[in-house]
Amino acid sequence: MAIYDSLFSQLDVTSAQLLVTDNDFRDRDFRKQLTETVKSLMALKVIPVFNENDAVSTRKAPYEDSSGIFWDNDSLSALLALELKADLLVLLSDVEGLYSGPPSDPESKLIHTYIKEKHQNEITFGDKSRVGRGGMTAKVKASVHAAEAGIPVIITSGYAAENIIKVLQGQRIGTLFHKDAHKWAPVKEVDAREMAVAARDCSRRLQALPSEERKQIMLNIADALEANEKEIRTENEADVAAAQEAGYEKSLVARLFLKPGKITSLANNMRTIANMDDPIGRVLKRTEIASLAIRSGNGLLLKGGKEAKRSNAILHKVITEAIPDTVGGKLIGLVTTRAEIPELLKLDDVIDLVIPRGSNQLVSQIKSSTKIPVLGHADGICHVYIDKSANLEMARRIVLDAKIDYPAGCNAMETLLVHKDLADKNWLNDIIVDLRTEGVTLYGGPKASSLLNIPQARSFHHEYSSLACTIEIVDDVYAAIDHINLYGSAHTDSIVAEDHEVADAFLRQVDSAAVFHNASTRFSDGARFGLGAEVGISTSRIHARGPVGVDGLLTTRWILKGSGQIVDGDKAVSYTHRDLTAT
Repeated sequence: MAIYDSLFSQLDVTSAQLLVTDNDFRDRDFRKQLTETVKSLMALKVIPVFNENDAVSTRKAPYEDSSGIFWDNDSLSALLALELKADLLVLLSDVEGLYSGPPSDPESKLIHTYIKEKHQNEITFGDKSRVGRGGMTAKVKASVHAAEAGIPVIITSGYAAENIIKVLQGQRIGTLFHKDAHKWAPVKEVDAREMAVAARDCSRRLQALPSEERKQIMLNIADALEANEKEIRTENEADVAAAQEAGYEKSLVARLFLKPGKITSLANNMRTIANMDDPIGRVLKRTEIASLAIRSGNGLLLKGGKEAKRSNAILHKVITEAIPDTVGGKLIGLVTTRAEIPELLKLDDVIDLVIPRGSNQLVSQIKSSTKIPVLGHADGICHVYIDKSANLEMARRIVLDAKIDYPAGCNAMETLLVHKDLADKNWLNDIIVDLRTEGVTLYGGPKASSLLNIPQARSFHHEYSSLACTIEIVDDVYAAIDHINLYGSAHTDSIVAEDHEVADAFLRQVDSAAVFHNASTRFSDGARFGLGAEVGISTSRIHARGPVGVDGLLTTRWILKGSGQIVDGDKAVSYTHRDLTAT
């Protein structure tokens, strides 16, 4: 108590010791007066310090008696938290929290969220505390008791500076006990192989269902997404705010933000897939679009960015809760950290296909570190070539749409190629003014930078994913084709030309997954192509190409012929898709 007095006096408050016994809590009047006593002391800036009055409880099984008998300081603290109706109980230990094994064991891992059903039979406790009769066993029992009664508990180190303040600020330290922990605890505490095996087991049950039942699951998920839109948006807005506060790039924040109508659009895309012909038997094992895997009877593991953890968690929750018990919610696993990816990439006996969606670094790393087939692209370096025969007003609209409609998209224009005959005309100057007016930063190749007096690009093979692009002057369509095949990423490239021989040469010879004529590169999208949704855009030459949907193992190139159409944010647009005679 002398130490407490010295400590609290520095904060201009006083401490007072309150001694209690087992029998005190059997007294109804004592328990009734307890809260009032504490409130009175706090009002006087007196911190109550509860301690046992040298009474030793003989009860072997604590908490079985409804009167709340305690047997150590930890059970006493849980009892007091319940009696005082506390908002939070913090138990201080000599270690960072609860570990999967003895903290001294290098193999032991800190458990951030305690899930009784998972951890109560898995944890190996070390020695008891050197001070008092408690120890981690007592702390866990006290925490479980308080949490089940509705009092959240954090076990954390009492030696680390400002740990109590960090807990109150919501920082993720120590081990959390909560009555709803089993509903939203991070899945990353589940072994990667266990998650993959569970997804495969569920997928086999899913494949055994009749087509109409699998279709109905998707329709139920679509309904659940719309029914939970408010909650999903709340979590997404929290992710966006956190990303902005953390200083993430604007392009990443733009991709993270759920635009108005996105949930409805996603639900409608799922309904489109549900109404497609049954594709069961196709192999599409792992994808970021749950609806495609469900329609094709596959399990999947989802890995989202850390900046979208709350959005991912709520979407995962909504979707898995719409899956019937006959299949099992483990059909879809949620991987929450990049650290788990190397372990997953070793599981070629369990995982059939990896579809990476993320940064160039992530995709490249995955491609080089697994024996599992990989479907995806590392870069989205898309080009628009303006031929001398182009309708220049059409070209202007297409260039602006391809760059500014959604700069963070992998199908946004990154390089503008212009025929040399247009270099001396006002059109090029006008489009530069238009792009700059929209906030686009311009870089040039060797020819364009000197001609237009703009900074030279460090590399033609660069994906800006933002309001920036490269401009270069080329001699003709064949020079444009050579440039694209040399520096592009085989994603999506477009030509604007009225000369159909020139256009046909471009469409035939540009070796990209999607090649367009007189249309914005932004059309390279599964939903816009009538696939309902996409798992990604593949640039592979021996796998699916272009936007990949439920029939994604067919080798496909997409050639789009337009007459100047632009996306312009899909304003007031209703896409229709009908089969035309092949030519």
